[in-house]
Amino acid sequence: MPEKKRELKFKYIYDNDYNPVYVNGAHGGVTPRGELIVNFYLERQPLPNSITHEITANGTIGPEINADPADLSSSLVRVVTSGVVLSHQTAKDIHYWLGEKIKEMEAVQHAKEVMSAAHIGEKSGLTH
Repeated sequence: MPEKKRELKFKYIYDNDYNPVYVNGAHGGVTPRGELIVNFYLERQPLPNSITHEITANGTIGPEINADPADLSSSLVRVVTSGVVLSHQTAKDIHYWLGEKIKEMEAVQHAKEVMSAAHIGEKSGLTH
């Protein structure tokens, strides 16, 4: 009788407030304990506290004359949404996992490009 393979099932438990967020950057480094801290952020233009416009002679809203904060047009905001602290081994494991997922994403992108090129060729009557 063949021996049954050993298995291990992971069950995932989600908090009631689990809500993935979009991030487009990270900042962090190595902590004094030798762990890696990664803080994830969303980078965007800042929102004003207030903007003041001139009122024109005919009573309409005219050009902007003041903004609070004063550096509004020369600033960017990085909203830090979450952070993680990783051990050296966990950082390596996630690095490997990310590499594999990037390969999958690139394969999907390549397949889309091939399909798009084939579709364009069909429309133009070109054949390969």
